[in-house]
Amino acid sequence: MLGLAGCTAPEAGSVEGGAPSPPAAAPVGPARTGTPQLQVSEVAGGLSHVWDVGVLPDGRVLVTQRDGRIALLSSARPGATVTRVTADVSDVFVRGEGGMMGMVVHPDFAQTRRFTTCQTHMQGSTPTDVRLVTWQLSTDGISASRVADPLVGGMPINQSGRHSGCRPTVGADGALLVGTGDTARGTIPQDLTSLGGKVLRIDLATGGPAPGNPFADAGNPAQRLVLSYGHRNVQGVAVSPSTGWAYSAEHGPTTDDEVNLLRPGANYGWDPSQGGTVGGYDESVPMTDLKRFPDAVPAAWSSGSPVEAVSGAAFLSGPQWGDLDGALAVGALRGEKLLLMRVGSDGSVTEVTVPPPLDGAYGRLRAVRLAPDGALLVSTSNGSDDRVLRIDPV
Repeated sequence: MLGLAGCTAPEAGSVEGGAPSPPAAAPVGPARTGTPQLQVSEVAGGLSHVWDVGVLPDGRVLVTQRDGRIALLSSARPGATVTRVTADVSDVFVRGEGGMMGMVVHPDFAQTRRFTTCQTHMQGSTPTDVRLVTWQLSTDGISASRVADPLVGGMPINQSGRHSGCRPTVGADGALLVGTGDTARGTIPQDLTSLGGKVLRIDLATGGPAPGNPFADAGNPAQRLVLSYGHRNVQGVAVSPSTGWAYSAEHGPTTDDEVNLLRPGANYGWDPSQGGTVGGYDESVPMTDLKRFPDAVPAAWSSGSPVEAVSGAAFLSGPQWGDLDGALAVGALRGEKLLLMRVGSDGSVTEVTVPPPLDGAYGRLRAVRLAPDGALLVSTSNGSDDRVLRIDPV
């Protein structure tokens, strides 16, 4: 496994280059032994296809909705009020799987009030690309203005919206990790000059390649942003606070959703063009094609059949989680559940459990983020009266 602080191989728990690890979540209640029960409560409802959530330093929560809206919740606790954030989103191309998607609150938000969204973009009525846009939230929280548009542009787009997946997450060293979709085009995942079907590693301030990227010396500027390739449709990226290792959660075709431990410069083996020998989008190929790519990285976990349509992901952290401390929580859209994955010392997933309170009770689960107070925030994505849920260990 390779840590992503410097794109080399630090020992587990270290961050290369002296950059500090992100602080652990503050405990909620006393430390526990054993596996806690999970209490689910509703933070807010009346939303639509909540794609992502981000907790601000004052405890309020930004929410992106696929239909192009941004909302601000008054807190991350039950009974929060919902305020629509006024922003110019007239260029967001909302169709199929595309629209206003993933989001990150900047680590220096207390000083800059900045956050970055990933959204499908149109010029006039013509879809042009998927892009990262950096915004500044007003001091009263009721409006947002663009600071960098785009921070990064040129990610491929499909007019149908298919495979638009775009999930940004801040890595252990402050670099922005962005999982992207292949837009259902066969040659894109293996094309290092395309930003689709990749995990990107980006300087959050400039939109350029983060220092130490594996293809930093490439002649093509898009390739310099690439951390890993050969992905199908990345829906979640999560970073372990204890090791700094980053994982992607991505959709398989009719079988084999994957959770992958990310290695700089590595190929994850999705190639529906079969080396450019077939046209279209041949989804009969393996999700990780080790025959075509013997050096491709096998999945840390694979769903087999049926697929779960895995989505957002986050690591549980803090002594209040007991034996679940360090587990990877992954939402499932089709599976309508939360998957809790225990990760071994080699980075592989050793056990998967499904907590009963989140098994089919709330429909499709998309966003999964750990709040600073240690609670897990999960969103539903059913299309009407979608909710932000709070999960606490009890």
